[in-house]
Amino acid sequence: MNDMQHDFNSQIQRYSILGVRRLSNFLWTFILFIGSSGFLLTGFSCYFNKPLFPFLNYENIQFFPQGLIMIFYGFLGFFLSFYLGLTIFWGLGSGFNEFNKRDSYVRIFRWGFPGKNRRMNFYYSWNDILGIRVEFKQGLNSQYILFLQIRGKKEIPLTHMGELLTFEEVEKQASALAKFLQVSLSIK
Repeated sequence: MNDMQHDFNSQIQRYSILGVRRLSNFLWTFILFIGSSGFLLTGFSCYFNKPLFPFLNYENIQFFPQGLIMIFYGFLGFFLSFYLGLTIFWGLGSGFNEFNKRDSYVRIFRWGFPGKNRRMNFYYSWNDILGIRVEFKQGLNSQYILFLQIRGKKEIPLTHMGELLTFEEVEKQASALAKFLQVSLSIK
């Protein structure tokens, strides 16, 4: 039984994709919520001319235009933090990449926005796999992205755009995957 389980595991490889549920997104959502709440409380304290929290110092701020602008930015930040919180709750972009040698298919699964097309579930034939490509994206957040090349289709990114992996990690993952799929590997 152990050999069969080992044989089963060597025939199927599954890689989890984290999506937006990363610690940095949790932190930014929390910071944005706290900051926007401070702006809202200060702006409304100016409007009502009394502190809504005892530690707020609003006396040097006039309601028009500073207090009104603080309320505007407070609402803007609050709704942005609410939106980011929803994307984290929904797990946007999370899913998995499954490579099934036993049944000859590749499955790419991701969660999207709620609605009719929330589940993005793509199946590709094993014979349509052309190769694996690693690309280096330069810019503010330079990163390496792993692509699956499919015959007659666009290349499919296998790593999440926000994942910051070193070249060694991407190269190791790409070479192991190319060896498992028995396809070529190109690095650009």
